[in-house]
Amino acid sequence: MNAGIIGVGRFIPENIVTNLDLEKQMDTSDEWIRTRTGIEERRIAGDDMDTSGLGYRAAKKALEAANVAPEEIDMILVATVTPDQPFPSVACMLQDKLGAKKAAAMDVSAACAGFMYGMVTAKQFIETGVYKNVLIVGVEKLSKVTDWEDRNTAVLFGDGAGAVVMGPVSEGKGILSFELGSDGSGGKYLYQDTHIRMNGREVFKFAVRQMGESSVNVLEKAGLTKEDVDFLIPHQANIRIMEAARQRLELPVEKMSKTVHKYGNTSAASIPISMVEELEAGKIKDGDLIVMVGFGGGLTWGAIAMRWGK
Repeated sequence: MNAGIIGVGRFIPENIVTNLDLEKQMDTSDEWIRTRTGIEERRIAGDDMDTSGLGYRAAKKALEAANVAPEEIDMILVATVTPDQPFPSVACMLQDKLGAKKAAAMDVSAACAGFMYGMVTAKQFIETGVYKNVLIVGVEKLSKVTDWEDRNTAVLFGDGAGAVVMGPVSEGKGILSFELGSDGSGGKYLYQDTHIRMNGREVFKFAVRQMGESSVNVLEKAGLTKEDVDFLIPHQANIRIMEAARQRLELPVEKMSKTVHKYGNTSAASIPISMVEELEAGKIKDGDLIVMVGFGGGLTWGAIAMRWGK
C-alpha cells in the first residue's frame, strides 16, 4: 500500500509586514534584507489568533479538498515549535475543533523539518494498514517568539499554516523514498530561550550542505536521477540556501518553488504553504516527481521524493 497526499490546504494571515515597515523600527534596510535572504515581506497573525487557529483554517481546507469528513480522520499530526501552550498539544486542540472524534493526536517538534517528519510518520501508519486517513498540519506563529529588536532574526520569520491529508494512493504514486536526520551537537546554533536565537553563519553552512545532500540521497534511494525531478519544494528560509539545493539537482529556476519573498521563513509551515501555491498555479501536475527538503533547529533535516497523484 502506497501513502500519498489526497488533499491540501493553507491559511495565510492578512496582515503584511514589509521590509520598509521594519526599516522604521530597527537598523536595517529593504536592500540589505532582500540581497541576503530574498525576503520582501512576511505575514503576521494578530493577537486574536494563535497557532491552533491558524492550523484549524488550513486543516479545514485540506479536508474539504480531500473530500474526507473529520470523523474519517484516524490521526492528526501537527508540526510546530510555537504551540499555544506546552500542553494540551495543538493536535488535540484541532481534534476537538474539527470534530475528529476517532483521531489520535500529537505534535511533532522538529522545527523547520517538522513537516517532513510528520509526513514520514504518517506514511508508516498508512502503509502498514493501521490507519487510512492522516491529517498533517505544519503551522507556526513565529511572531510571538521573535525578538523584534534583533535585526539578524526579526527580518526572517513569518506566520502561517499548511496542511495535507495523506492516505492510500495507487501503485507508483505517493512517497517513494525519504531521509530524516539530526545533529544535536548543532543545537546551540539555532534555539529558543525566550526568543529565537541563531548563529546565522553556522546555520547557513549546515543548510547549504544538508539540503543538497538530502535531495540527492532520496533520489538515489528511489532509484532515480536528477533528470527525473520535475519540481523542487525546498524549505523557504533563505533564497541563497534554496538556490544551492536547486543547483545541486541541476534544475532550471522555474522548477523550484519560491515563496520566501512573500511569506518569509514560516518554519514547519513553509513547505506545505509552498506546495499549495504551486498546485494552484498549475506547476505541479499528476505524475510529476516532487522533491521536498527542509532543515531546522535541532539541528534536524528531512527530505522526501514523491510521485504526485492519487
